[in-house]
Amino acid sequence: MNGTLVAKQLAAGHGDRSLFEGLDLVVAPGDVIGLVGANGAGKSTLLRLLAGVDTPESGRISLSPPAAIVGHLPQEPDRRPGESIRAFLSRRTGVTAAQLTMDEATEGLVAGAPGADDAYAASLERWLALGGADLDERAEDVARSLGLGVDLDQEMTSLSGGQAARAGLASLLLSRYDVFLLDEPTNDLDLAGLERLEEFVRGLRAGTVVVSHDREFLSRTVTKVLELDLAQQQINLYGGGYDAYLEEREVARRHARDEYEEYADKKAALQDRAQMQRSWMDKGVKNARRKATDSDKLGRKFRSEASEKQAAKARQTQRMLERLDVVDEPRKEWQLQMEIAAAPRSGAVVATLRDAVVRRGPFTLGPVHLQLDWADRVAITGANGSGKTTLLRALLGRTPVDAGHAALGSGVVVGEVDQARAHFHGEETLLDAFRAAVPDTEPAEIRTLLAKFGLKADHVLRSAATLSPGERTRAALALLQGRGVNLLVLDEPTNHLDLPAIEQLESALDTYEGTLLLVTHDRRMLDAVRVTRRLEVTDGKVTERRAP
Repeated sequence: MNGTLVAKQLAAGHGDRSLFEGLDLVVAPGDVIGLVGANGAGKSTLLRLLAGVDTPESGRISLSPPAAIVGHLPQEPDRRPGESIRAFLSRRTGVTAAQLTMDEATEGLVAGAPGADDAYAASLERWLALGGADLDERAEDVARSLGLGVDLDQEMTSLSGGQAARAGLASLLLSRYDVFLLDEPTNDLDLAGLERLEEFVRGLRAGTVVVSHDREFLSRTVTKVLELDLAQQQINLYGGGYDAYLEEREVARRHARDEYEEYADKKAALQDRAQMQRSWMDKGVKNARRKATDSDKLGRKFRSEASEKQAAKARQTQRMLERLDVVDEPRKEWQLQMEIAAAPRSGAVVATLRDAVVRRGPFTLGPVHLQLDWADRVAITGANGSGKTTLLRALLGRTPVDAGHAALGSGVVVGEVDQARAHFHGEETLLDAFRAAVPDTEPAEIRTLLAKFGLKADHVLRSAATLSPGERTRAALALLQGRGVNLLVLDEPTNHLDLPAIEQLESALDTYEGTLLLVTHDRRMLDAVRVTRRLEVTDGKVTERRAP
């Protein structure tokens, strides 16, 4: 079934803060709409409204036909204790909910309840449309094609991060919704997974709205872009793909700035002229009064006429000011001005692995022979589950090696953004969690630093665990600026970051002079960040290839 989702005059906010209002959107079959905007602009909120999970402050949402099925796949698919991979896939594809509805309808049918025939027929049709009849067979095939390599009756909580990412991708590939709402589907996917996701999205006949930080993914998939511009309090829909949106947005912002500056120049010139005319008029009146005598009627008349002319000119200038079309000044967008504080340099050798082997159950990393030197800039790539994070932990001395030798060099000060953003997951407040990492920093300084990263007063006193993924990532980046480092370790740093923040991170990395270890599947970041070495990890084996 092809479905069309229509939103009319939607409004949403948090407390007394408005996110957007008057939002209109049509998601028709074949549309792939990229939803972009800064963290906190309301992207996830909008998806939840479109999915019917939340209720808008005003406006309405309709589906045509009304029986069309909307699938909402949020960020961070929750891994529930005791839930198997098979059950997870059934829940994420909507089959579990459809099965429960059909079971209830069956009970009504058996009990002879009024309207039970129609209810059962509708629930069966929905279950079939979602692919419930052959889900188990399809799940096995998709899991095998993605290299998941585990029994689907295994619990989700037992999976590694890479395996969980593949399970999340599998749930998407198995879905048969009429409208797809995808919130950060690219997070944690390796290059093969990203290509598979792109192929799936491009092949959908269903309408799709997608939020993603992956610029290359957006460039390859979206047909339109809906921008939630928090700074300007505007909603802009751009036809064409993501690259066309970037060009149109830049042109529109340049024109808006030019129009305002032209208006401001005209206004200032008219105000200066009016001030000068008023000054001349006042001066003329004073002169007329000072020189006025009964015998100088001709001169008095001349000065009076001159004063009237100046007054007329002043009134004319004032009318021109009043008729001037007001152009509001474009608000200056908040920008993350990120720096990475540098600690004194470490020794010449930063870390070494000599014939190092790490064993984790059936998985083995190594043997690895690797030396990391001062100011090396290393990009580490590889499929999910290949051993990239294990390699990082071995280099940093956080995972003991089972064979061989591992050592961290002298004077090394590590700054890290790990995949889980684990430092900001506890029940303590963000302020306390941050202060624990930089105990010599005063709370006022911490608040100021966090504010630079968009984390204001209402964030710092909240439990760190209640922060959004994007907010936790910003806090981790703020920590890099709050304390000096000379070995910077970034494990998928772009996950959950908005696009402007990613560009600022890339700029900060360009000026960072210490040693860098970067793990990322962000293809544009790999092109943008200067590296001197590239390591490829494949099934626990590490190979080095020349950096371009």
